[in-house]
Amino acid sequence: MNELNKEYEASLKSIETENYIDRVFYRPIGFRLAVLLRNTGITPNQITIFSIFVGAAAGYFFYPQNIWYNIVGIVCLVCANILDCVDGQLARLTGIKSEIGRILDGFAGDVWFTCIYVAFALRLGDIYGGTGWFFIPAVTSGLCHLVQANITDYYKTLHLYFISKDKGAEFQTLEQIEAQQKDLKSGLSRFFYALYMRYSSFQVYATPQLQQMLKRLHSRYGNDIPEDIRVSFRKQSKQLMRYIDLMTFNGRTIPMFLFVLSGYVWLYFIYEIVFLNLVLIIVMRKHEKMCASFN
Repeated sequence: MNELNKEYEASLKSIETENYIDRVFYRPIGFRLAVLLRNTGITPNQITIFSIFVGAAAGYFFYPQNIWYNIVGIVCLVCANILDCVDGQLARLTGIKSEIGRILDGFAGDVWFTCIYVAFALRLGDIYGGTGWFFIPAVTSGLCHLVQANITDYYKTLHLYFISKDKGAEFQTLEQIEAQQKDLKSGLSRFFYALYMRYSSFQVYATPQLQQMLKRLHSRYGNDIPEDIRVSFRKQSKQLMRYIDLMTFNGRTIPMFLFVLSGYVWLYFIYEIVFLNLVLIIVMRKHEKMCASFN
């Protein structure tokens, strides 16, 4: 049992960056499925691609004003997120990792929620006389979602970087991403890297104090940042995690499920555009202030 627990922890990025619902529900199920699949020849990227179709189906089932269809949609989205856990945990258990896999993993969630926002707009249009005006809040929500997820992913990956070089291996500078893209041959991989580079450019642009802190630490210590600085940063960063977690899958979907089941899906657009953007602003200000204290 002890060995199994160690293997489970090894399948996670870090306990410090996992929120409560992931720790007690999604990750344990994902781990058990990953253990079952690790000797089958099924790759993490295949799991990711499958999750895209499962998550996209949620949009189809959220469109009708039918509680049974909507429950099926909720199950689809929950299953898609379990599969999203499986691909990462399977990659860590088997050592089958790739940069494209990480980029594809982020792309999967974008597809799920795009389908859901379109379904909400169509559903509201049907309720209020076939109007297409609801695509305005749907598109706005989608753009807000991209920004919120972008910054959330950056902060969580940065936290991993301050745990250890191994845990934070996914944390890359913009220059490293550009160099990797140049080494790729033309094709789908290069296309995904181009998108990833734009994704990362925004992260750098939006966090000036963080960039100054990293530049100062790297110029003084290289990649061997002293442990006391790592611990101090993680301690302060962890205090922000409860706010950051509101912008993750669980922070979005629990209110979404309630709005869908109650029939008031328009409330989700308000939740996304008003409340989660307010959370984003507060988190970014606090995080930049924290990084400035290290500068």
